[in-house]
Amino acid sequence: MPGPTTLRTPSLLTGDVASKREEILVYFLATFSRYEQLFELLADDRGFLQKSINLRHPLIFYLGHTATFFINKLLLARLIDERINPRFESIFAVGVDEMSWDDLNEDNYDWPSVAAVRDYRRQVREVVSEVIRTAPLSLPIDAQNPWWAILMGIEHELIHLETSSVLIRQHPLELVRPHAQWRPWPSTAHRHAPLNQLLPVPAGVVQLGKAASDDLYGWDNEYGQHRAEVAAFTASQFLVSNQEFLQFVTDNGYSEPRWWDAEGLAWREFAEAHWPNFWRHDDSGWRLRLLTEEIAMPWDWPVEVNYLEAKAFCNWKAAQLNQPVRLPSEDQWQRLYQHTGVSDERTPERATANIQLDHHASPCPVDQFKHGEFYDVRGNLWQWSETPIYPFDGFSVQPIYDDFSTPTFDQRHNLFKGGSWISCGNQSLGSARYAFRRHFFQHAGFRYIVAESPAMTPASNYEHDKLLSEYAEFHYGDCYFGVPNFSRALAQLAIQAMAEQPALKALDLGCATGRASFELAKHFAQVTGIDFSARFIGQGVQLAETGQLRYTRCEEGELVSYQTRRLDELGLDGLRDKVEFFQGDACNLKPQFSGYDLILAANLIDRLYDPAQFLAAVHERLNLGGILLLASPYTWLAEHTPRAAWLGGFKKDGENFTTLDGLKAILNQHFQLLEPPVEIPFVIRETRHKFQHSLSEVSLWRRIS
Repeated sequence: MPGPTTLRTPSLLTGDVASKREEILVYFLATFSRYEQLFELLADDRGFLQKSINLRHPLIFYLGHTATFFINKLLLARLIDERINPRFESIFAVGVDEMSWDDLNEDNYDWPSVAAVRDYRRQVREVVSEVIRTAPLSLPIDAQNPWWAILMGIEHELIHLETSSVLIRQHPLELVRPHAQWRPWPSTAHRHAPLNQLLPVPAGVVQLGKAASDDLYGWDNEYGQHRAEVAAFTASQFLVSNQEFLQFVTDNGYSEPRWWDAEGLAWREFAEAHWPNFWRHDDSGWRLRLLTEEIAMPWDWPVEVNYLEAKAFCNWKAAQLNQPVRLPSEDQWQRLYQHTGVSDERTPERATANIQLDHHASPCPVDQFKHGEFYDVRGNLWQWSETPIYPFDGFSVQPIYDDFSTPTFDQRHNLFKGGSWISCGNQSLGSARYAFRRHFFQHAGFRYIVAESPAMTPASNYEHDKLLSEYAEFHYGDCYFGVPNFSRALAQLAIQAMAEQPALKALDLGCATGRASFELAKHFAQVTGIDFSARFIGQGVQLAETGQLRYTRCEEGELVSYQTRRLDELGLDGLRDKVEFFQGDACNLKPQFSGYDLILAANLIDRLYDPAQFLAAVHERLNLGGILLLASPYTWLAEHTPRAAWLGGFKKDGENFTTLDGLKAILNQHFQLLEPPVEIPFVIRETRHKFQHSLSEVSLWRRIS
C-alpha cells in the first residue's frame, strides 16, 4: 500500500484564503480520484450494471451519484448557475435507503453506459476544480458559507467510498479483480486470536455536540449539546474476533431463538443466516470474503456482523458469563474514547489505528493497534452501539441537505462509532455520528460491555402526522400576524380571574397537546390535562418527560421544515412535575377527576357529542367558588355533534338562539357569568402560505351552588 493518503478533512478556520483554496482543491482531487480508483476493482461493465444486493442500486448509480451530488448542491449554494447534464442529475440524484431487509427494489432503470458516466465525472471534476480556484471565498467556512457545499460534496463522496466498497465486497468474485492500491492486510490465517477480557472504564462525564465555530466539517446531527454522566462499566479489551464469535456459531447461536429479539429472528429467517455474511465454509474449512478475494479465515481479525447478530451474541455471552453483557451506548463509547486518550490524529503521519486507508484495504488483527489498555477504540471496524441515532439539543437541519439525518430519527437506525479501515475525512473523527439500519452490513463489528443499567433510548422521532404537527405548531410554535399564542392567552385570562382564590388544582379539558396545561402550572400547584385523543396526549406526555417536542412543519406541498420546541425556551421547563396527562371523555369523566379550583375547556364544546351533558355535570368537578373558562368559535358541525345536540346557532321560537344563550340556559343553575364574553383570536398554520384565522368567544363562570 502507498504511504498515508491526503484524505484528511481540513481546518475551516485557519490559514489564508489562497492556501485554503489549495488545501481544499487537493482534498477534493484526492477524494474524487480515490473514489474512481475503487471502481477499478470491477472486472468489466457487468460489475457496474449487475446489482450486488437487491436492496441497492447497481454500482453504476453510485459512480454517477457522488458527482451529481456536487452539481446539485453547488446549484443550491449558487456557486454555479447551470447544470452539466440534467438527465444524469435527475437519475443519479437519490439513492436507496430500504425500509426493511425484505423491501426489495425491482424497479428497472435505463442506466447510461459506463463510459458516459466516466465522461460526466470528468466534466464535474473540471467544474468543481474551477469553482474552488475562482469562487469568492471568505474565512471562516461555516455552515452559512456557500463553500460549505464543496466540503459537503467531498465528505459525501467519502461516505460512498465506504458504502460502495461494501457493495463490491458483496459482488460475485468473477465480477471483481485485485488491485495494487487495494491490497488487504497480510494473512494471519494460522494465528490464534488473543483471549478477550473485560477491563474497567471509570465513571465520568461526556459532553457531546459540536459548536457552530468548530474548525472541522460536520453533518447536522453532530451539532448541538448533549451531556451525560456515565457510570463505571467494564468493556472488552478487544473487538470481538472471528475466533471468539465462532464459539457462538458452533454453539448453535444462529438457530437458538432465545438469543434473538423479534427483529433479529425475522431477519435471520429471511436471510437464512447460519454464520456471518462474509464467512464462507465448505469441505476445505472456513474462509473470509474480502474486497476482491477469499482468504483462509484470519481468526484474529475482528468479526464483521450487523447489529442484530452482535446483539444476539451479547445475549448469548451474558448467559455464558452470568453477567449483564450488552453493546455500549453512544455515551459509553465516548467515555471509553475519552478514558483511553485516543485522538483524531489529523497529522500527515500514518494513524496509530487501522483507519483512513493509511495501512491496508481490510481489517487487521484485533491486537495490532493499542489505545491505552484497550485496542481498536478507533479504527479497524465500526463498532455497533445500542443507541438509535437521535438529535442533540439545539439540532437544526442543514438547509441544502435537509434529509441527511432526519429520515434516520426513527428508532430504526443505530449508531456505530470509531470508523473502519476505509473511514476517511469526517468519518474518522470521534465526533462522527453515522447510523445504519440494524440489518445493514458495513465494515462493522463490535465490542461488548458489562453494565448494570440498561442503555437509554433517547427520543428521536419527528411527528409527521399533519394534524398533530399543526397542533404542535399551534401550541408551541411561532406566532403569526401579531396574534399571541392562544393557549397562553387563555391561561392568563384564567389566572387573572382566579384573583386571590386558592389555586391548588386545575383541569385543562380538551387539552390537545398541552400548552395551556403547562401555562396554568405557573399558578396552580397541580394541573391535569385530559383529551379524548391519545395521539394528542402523547405529545403532552413527551414534553413532560423530555422537555422537548419535535415535528415537521409543512412548507409547501411535500416540502417540510424540522422543528424542535423546548419547554425551557418557552419559560415552562420548571413546571414539568406539576403537570399530568390522561386520555378521557369530557362527557363521561372518571370520578377521580374532581375537586378542581379551575376548569379550562378551550375550543371543546363544539366538538363534543353531547355538550349539554358535559355542561350539566361540570359543576360536580369544580369546587364551590371555582372558575370555569369556556372558549369556542362555535363551529357547529354534524360530524362532531348531532344537530339535535347543538347548544345554539339556530332559530328557536322564531328568534336567533346563540350558543351563549344555550350556555346560560344550562349553566345559570350553578354558575354566575363573571363578565361579558370576549373574543380571543387564534391562528392555525397549515402551510407557509395558508393559515386559519379564527375568533374564539371566551366566557368566565364562577360556581355558586
